[in-house]
Amino acid sequence: MTLITMSAKEIDRFGIINNLVSEKINGTEAAEQLNLSTRQVRRLKGRFDKQNPTSITHLSRGKESNHKLKQIVVDKIISLLLAVYVGFGPTLAAEKLLEINKIKISDETLRTIMAKNNLWKPKQRKKNKEHREWRPRKENYGSMEQYDGSYHLWFEDRAEECCLLLSIDDATGKITKAVFDRHEGILPTFGFWKAYIEEKGKPAAIYLDKFSTYKINHKSAQDNKEMITQFQRACQELGIRLIFAHSPEAKGRVERMFKTLQDRLVKELRLQNISDIATANKFLKEKYIPDFNRRFAVVPEKRTDMHRSLTKTDKERVDSIFSVHSTRVVMNDFTAQFKNQYFQLSQQQPVVVCRKDKILIEEHLDGSIKLKLRDKKLSYTVLPKRPEKVCKLKILALTTGKPTYKPPADHPWRRQFITNKINLQTVH
Repeated sequence: MTLITMSAKEIDRFGIINNLVSEKINGTEAAEQLNLSTRQVRRLKGRFDKQNPTSITHLSRGKESNHKLKQIVVDKIISLLLAVYVGFGPTLAAEKLLEINKIKISDETLRTIMAKNNLWKPKQRKKNKEHREWRPRKENYGSMEQYDGSYHLWFEDRAEECCLLLSIDDATGKITKAVFDRHEGILPTFGFWKAYIEEKGKPAAIYLDKFSTYKINHKSAQDNKEMITQFQRACQELGIRLIFAHSPEAKGRVERMFKTLQDRLVKELRLQNISDIATANKFLKEKYIPDFNRRFAVVPEKRTDMHRSLTKTDKERVDSIFSVHSTRVVMNDFTAQFKNQYFQLSQQQPVVVCRKDKILIEEHLDGSIKLKLRDKKLSYTVLPKRPEKVCKLKILALTTGKPTYKPPADHPWRRQFITNKINLQTVH
């Protein structure tokens, strides 16, 4: 006795065709019940054998697919996965097999091959115990940029760990800018955003975490709103609103992007044999980001670009805005100390400088240092060593020019000195 396995659909089909052969129903009614054309029903009726229920099953049943990969191709794919695409996931590996090796295979087929050969282990789904609601995207490009930095072995064992600074547009999901740097400090961050606004303009808002570069997290800062970071000060001057996330999940788009890049970008850099920051940044800007955005960016709900162009004042002050600001007090000898350096202010200045004035010191991204008072640049020289202490001070203040007025002999100031001189001569 032969055991025949049929699905519920095939059993139902067998009964309808049996009724058709027995003339209980006509061909049109059978076609309507099977949701098939009358031509296909006639084919099934011609193959029908009451003694063999499998006569109406699909003719390819039990046979190999016509689209099945040849074993020689499968062996070549496996050898490439073991030699070139080590650690690649099915999706990325399928893309590279087509792009580099001209082997066309779907990621699902490749996933099956990899799982069968222990080259891929499917991940188990996480059971989320906490309910979270999906925040809708912003409507316009430039309404909000999600920004963060990620420390990772981006060049694997070919170089040391470095940081990828990344901004994602919330409305489109585009990578608007990505730069490798040594760390996520204030100077790399200033360099990142200075280049960003000069290229694209000022975004309406930036969504970021509470890293110390961006926000003072000390408890006293809650009451004193004047305690802000250099980055907060720069954004205030440019009119860019900062939004601070209370958890990584809140800015999930940039966090998920980092997870994607730590998989895909690392392998792209390996295939390109890139092992240094300068070459990697060039590769990101010229090839990787444009290709990534072309494939994965979405269309925003509205088409308005919310980036604001830099004003004339912004362009004039952009270097000053994206510099580290510090304040120092002018000493009695008109010097100022900053980071173990001593700056001697010149006698002539564009603004009056008095002792004990607080001057602004700007550390620019190019390494230069500017001294300012009331938005005027002060001229100075760098002293080779600490100046000696001055007991008698002849200069009262630094001015815009040399004094030309000479008091007359009977001036009250001079009269006192003349009287004292006469008394001294009389005593002697």
